[in-house]
Amino acid sequence: MDAINSFLLSIDSYLGSADYFPLLLLGTGIIFTLYLGFPQIRYFAHATRILRGKYSKDDAPGDTSHFQALTTALSGTVGTGNIGGVALAIYLGGPAAIFWMWATAFFGMTTKFVEVTLSHKYREKTADGTMAGGPMYYMEKKLNMKWLAVIVATATVVSSIGSGNMPQINNIAVGLNESFGFEKWIVGAVLSVMLALVIIGGIKRIAHVAEKIVPTMALIYFVGALAVILYNIENIVPSFISIFSDLFSGSAAVGGFLGASFAYALDRGVNRGLFSNEAGQGSAPIAHASARGREPASEGMVSLLEPFIDTIVICTLTGLVILSSGVWTKKHENTFDRADMEYVIGEYKDSNKDDVERLFTYLDKKSDATGGVEHYSGTIEIVNGIADYSDITLINARSIAEDVKYTINDEPYTGTIAINDGKIVDAEGDAKVVVSGKSLIHSVRLTTEAFRHGFFGEYGEYVVTIGLLLFAFTTAIAWSYYGDRAMTYLFGPKAVLPYRIVYVAAFFVASFTDATVIWNLAYVTVALMTIPNLIGILLLHKDMKQTVAKYWEHFNKNQAD
Repeated sequence: MDAINSFLLSIDSYLGSADYFPLLLLGTGIIFTLYLGFPQIRYFAHATRILRGKYSKDDAPGDTSHFQALTTALSGTVGTGNIGGVALAIYLGGPAAIFWMWATAFFGMTTKFVEVTLSHKYREKTADGTMAGGPMYYMEKKLNMKWLAVIVATATVVSSIGSGNMPQINNIAVGLNESFGFEKWIVGAVLSVMLALVIIGGIKRIAHVAEKIVPTMALIYFVGALAVILYNIENIVPSFISIFSDLFSGSAAVGGFLGASFAYALDRGVNRGLFSNEAGQGSAPIAHASARGREPASEGMVSLLEPFIDTIVICTLTGLVILSSGVWTKKHENTFDRADMEYVIGEYKDSNKDDVERLFTYLDKKSDATGGVEHYSGTIEIVNGIADYSDITLINARSIAEDVKYTINDEPYTGTIAINDGKIVDAEGDAKVVVSGKSLIHSVRLTTEAFRHGFFGEYGEYVVTIGLLLFAFTTAIAWSYYGDRAMTYLFGPKAVLPYRIVYVAAFFVASFTDATVIWNLAYVTVALMTIPNLIGILLLHKDMKQTVAKYWEHFNKNQAD
């Protein structure tokens, strides 16, 4: 797993974590926002009227209503990014990462408007009578770039498994395991069967499920989040201040949190913002292509509501829960994932300012500096579960680990463990050793802990568990549709069944796979899909402007979509 994790991180350094990526993503949204005259503001009220069906015509071509298309797309975006992803952004970049999530969402509203409009405009009716659309269709039909369309369709298939599928079940399994003690593989097996039963029905069944579940799950999560925010109401103003205070200087060290640079906060905020609302990724256009309507821009306007609901509303709730509860700076008892662990030479304490500065430099992956911190290689002697470090420090989850214990089958371990370049060498015996102790936590664990610090007390974790189950499961359902539309484009309808088999199998396997590896795979696949899509819509900027102008011309004459 360590080797796979390192490989994924190396690829991600050229994609989603590269310096150009946030500039390309935010830049595309900014360019279209200015070019189209701030449509996310000007068309917001009009979009809500379209969503309510005020201008709809029953005889318009398509498979779903505007509301069903929106909830299907939202079911694909409102998932682990809203629960575990926000927590991961704060854990990595500090409170300032929330601001960059907001910025990504605001400009992403325009980006989503553009990509959905173009997808709806160049959609096609398939042999079975259903609609098919997405970036690959406008790239081939308008840009005459079949090669780029193939790249995007291939990336969509990979991304459907890497970001829409595997992180979802992984977080569900972790949540149900920690809340109810269910075995992860059993959770994966049961939900894999349920997933298969839903996706066999295609877009109409998926849309029907989504329009029922999405509003329900949003209400449950909203009530649970308010229970924490109101309980910690005195911390709300300081939480907002923390988001803006270190915006351009990076987040300062506090408690067990060792700090984050401006570049790291920007990178993680933009990356998590994209993973949350998927604006620019090219996924939602596939769902919206099924919507009934003759004017492509009308569906594009409906879609600009997605980043607002997904990120500016739901992700902000999660962020305020985590920040106001204060759990993000505290160390919690937990079992360490191998990918989060690294042994370094020297004894470091987070109460020592010089040690914190050195470790901050070392952990800032946006910098080549190491702060003089070096990985440890050698062996560690352990007696009755306690290690004799002798000038060694264990870093777990970007914090200095405390009260570390080593066990096998819940019994204290006695023996030696081999370490190479800071990582445990998974020899036959060492692989069985479980390492636990106190450290920072991240992803769904952090959000779950935050929800315990509210009016519901310990029962607050069940809000996260239920929300995660509903959010993540519907995301996996929606992404199966994105993948099968891409497979249809690449290989025809005959490829859909094999794809669905692989999709369900990957869903099951990810339920008991290392969470860090899953998230890093998601980073890579999201960027692989996003970059060519952004390039494509930028090339079609004139087409987009003409389409919007045509919509308003027809609307003013006919008052219909």
